[in-house]
Amino acid sequence: MSPERKDEEFSERIGRKEERKMRARREGEPNPWFGLGMFGLVGWSVAIPTVIGTAIGVWLDADGGGDGRSWTLTLLGAGLGVGCLTAWFWVRRESGGGE
Repeated sequence: MSPERKDEEFSERIGRKEERKMRARREGEPNPWFGLGMFGLVGWSVAIPTVIGTAIGVWLDADGGGDGRSWTLTLLGAGLGVGCLTAWFWVRRESGGGE
């Protein structure tokens, strides 16, 4: 990537952050519904991948012949990890740190 393109991308990123700051100052403090919505977003972004991973793990354990591995626990942990990363992404983005 050329230095000019890097400078241009950097300027665009700074401009987006500045616009977000200006909008936040105009709008003031977020209302309680914003916090409730963020709470729900974080909860669902963790719950859905965890449930999907667990369901796939149960299916693999039931279908796999039982070779001593617990796919349910493995995929539950993987789903939980993916969910936590997703929640972290959303919280970081909404708090202004993710651009």
